[in-house]
Amino acid sequence: MNFNSHKLIQKSTIQLLRIPFSFFLMPVYWFALSTTTEINYTRAILVFVLLHALLYPASNGYNSYNDRDTESIGGIANPMEPTKQLYYSTLFLDLIGFVFSFLISNVFAGCYLFFVICSRLYSWRGLRLKKYPILGYFLVIINQGTLVFFAIAHGVSSNLTLEVPSLLLLAAGLLIGGFYPITQIYQHIQDRNDGVKTISILLGKRGTFIFCGILYLLAFLCLFLYFQSKQSLPNFWVIQLFFIPVVLNFLHWMLAVWKNPAKADFKNTMRMVWIASTFTNLAFITLLIMNHFG
Repeated sequence: MNFNSHKLIQKSTIQLLRIPFSFFLMPVYWFALSTTTEINYTRAILVFVLLHALLYPASNGYNSYNDRDTESIGGIANPMEPTKQLYYSTLFLDLIGFVFSFLISNVFAGCYLFFVICSRLYSWRGLRLKKYPILGYFLVIINQGTLVFFAIAHGVSSNLTLEVPSLLLLAAGLLIGGFYPITQIYQHIQDRNDGVKTISILLGKRGTFIFCGILYLLAFLCLFLYFQSKQSLPNFWVIQLFFIPVVLNFLHWMLAVWKNPAKADFKNTMRMVWIASTFTNLAFITLLIMNHFG
């Protein structure tokens, strides 16, 4: 294995694994944890590490290796040139993560492997499912939303439950579905040049905002119905309080893009992503504290 560097780990490899990007996907973890009745905290810690330190970075790194972006990508303003070291690093992380996922359960390991395979097919130049706007979009929301939520809820529960409420699975998918197109809105030209037609390109810049807004409303409806069925609507209203800054920033940015499409740029996208991720994480962490440590 030739890493073409005197350093054991190259800067480009560390950068393109995009470990901080795991923060943007972290709300699904806290969402699942906060809605689990009986938690095994040892497994909960292991699940957290497997997802955020291994699975997501490997997926991001493999995507970066195939895309070879020269312009801004999620969380990185100036991406470096990927090397073979990045490719081998993603294989290593996937292998280690898959092996250790058996410490949770065979079911969790199966979900883990399924995510890895789908992630590879999404980015691999030989198939590149990401170039198909509808198929690629559904692959992302099913894997990063519904599948991951199920795997977490199963893995962290004291009895390794397989009975995860359908409303929560749907809400997780909708939350990712309402988040993901926004992350693509500044990359239309870059994606077109790469032969990729994303869901955001298909919808257009204005359509992306409208579509994402609708999906978030549907996600909130699912959450309302779930917490109502559990007679715990105060939990729902707590979540809504944390979403006020997210909604205000979303509307402010949407109006700005309506007036000037150039406002759908990397800087504004990252601001939206950081605000949405931060307050969504805080919402579900607060719910976790209320339900388990209150």
